[in-house]
Amino acid sequence: MLTEAFSAGGAEVVSADSLQVYRKLNIGTAKPSSALCKILPHHLIDMLEPEEQWTVGDFVKSGYEACQDILKRGKIPIVSGGSAFYLKHFIDGLPAAPPSSTTVREELRAEAAHGMEDLLKELAEVDPVSARRIHPNDRYRVLRALEVFRLTQKPLSSYQHTSKKTPFFFVSIGLDMPREELYRRINQRCSQFFDYGLGEEVRALAQAGYSPRNSALKGIGYREFFIETEPGVFSFTVDQSIEERIALHTRQYAKRQLTFFKQFAGVQWIPPRLSAFREALTLLQKK
Repeated sequence: MLTEAFSAGGAEVVSADSLQVYRKLNIGTAKPSSALCKILPHHLIDMLEPEEQWTVGDFVKSGYEACQDILKRGKIPIVSGGSAFYLKHFIDGLPAAPPSSTTVREELRAEAAHGMEDLLKELAEVDPVSARRIHPNDRYRVLRALEVFRLTQKPLSSYQHTSKKTPFFFVSIGLDMPREELYRRINQRCSQFFDYGLGEEVRALAQAGYSPRNSALKGIGYREFFIETEPGVFSFTVDQSIEERIALHTRQYAKRQLTFFKQFAGVQWIPPRLSAFREALTLLQKK
């Protein structure tokens, strides 16, 4: 078993999945079980409630801290997950962010409580580039762009950042799987999600007041259960086409991610076989 091989090799996993960080999102994120985590420790899972924000900056900061802790204990950190965007910034370094202010942020939140229309108009006037890039329903990024402008009198889109140097040496390994086999496994996994109770998991989240207004439920496997009845208002629904849509969206996402990963420099592509993983682990141990 791969889990036992990694555990015996002194490895611990740092999740680069953008949704496993949230509590209550278990089935749709294929979150590792508590039993598996006892054998092979996983980091950056079950850290936040679904209404909280988790950004690439949060991931890089927390991921670096987890890796440093793992290395101090003489173990091997394996950063693994589906978000190529997260991994790119983890490897290349995170751009220095524009300044922020808790006071300005709270002022904007108070204004947003009375509606977003005036704030969206303001953003279109002071930063039309960001206004085009950011979806009107993405309240967090709209307010962040306005926060930057009110602080600096410069649009967020005008910032050109230099990446901070990452403190680690990386060995990048990718799985080279035939596209047909990959898609077959995606379809099979989506079917298993429903067997395991994905519909009931999302129903419970909806009953607790969560919807795609929360970043956690914008992800594939959750967003498909909601219909936007009017701007910003979502209704939970279940129909026979949801499983098919989730599988389709997952295949499309996998294709985009593979294209992104192929642009990474120095990746060693290996077949998804246990022997190949053991060879890769041996390489990591030597590094």
